[in-house]
Amino acid sequence: MVIVLMGVSGTGKTTIGKRLAGQLDWTFIEADDFHPPANIDKMQNGIPLEDADRAPWLLALRLRVAEACSSGENAVLACSALKHAYQEYLEGHDPACVHYVLLTGDEELIRKRIEQRKGHFMPPELLKSQLQALEPPPDAMRVDVSGTPEDAVRKIRRRFHL
Repeated sequence: MVIVLMGVSGTGKTTIGKRLAGQLDWTFIEADDFHPPANIDKMQNGIPLEDADRAPWLLALRLRVAEACSSGENAVLACSALKHAYQEYLEGHDPACVHYVLLTGDEELIRKRIEQRKGHFMPPELLKSQLQALEPPPDAMRVDVSGTPEDAVRKIRRRFHL
């Protein structure tokens, strides 16, 4: 099983994902680690990524998800997966293996979180473009991130009986 923690930057995908994977002794996969340097440069300069920019990133993630599904590896993937096309592409190898959890929250709370982060390439100026691009999967579990990361992990574990 691969649980994809998705949503805009600042919702806690990495924080929640690492805690969830750690509690379950599953593999944690950070989608940001798969971005080519050119994508990171664009985002650091406040330039939203185009679909063409995301193509090599999505391919690398699709291959990693397919590897986990085909080998029976359980994993938590922290990935924005903003658009339906990206979600369908990521799960293309084995849709039954991939489960989406949409992390949501108040825009102002998310903006503050982004502003307080240190050492991350995503500036707060790109939040609006991410919110505009977001196309949640209709069957995704939704978790409000206004509580603690532990609250989110508990809800996810309960939903998937983990």
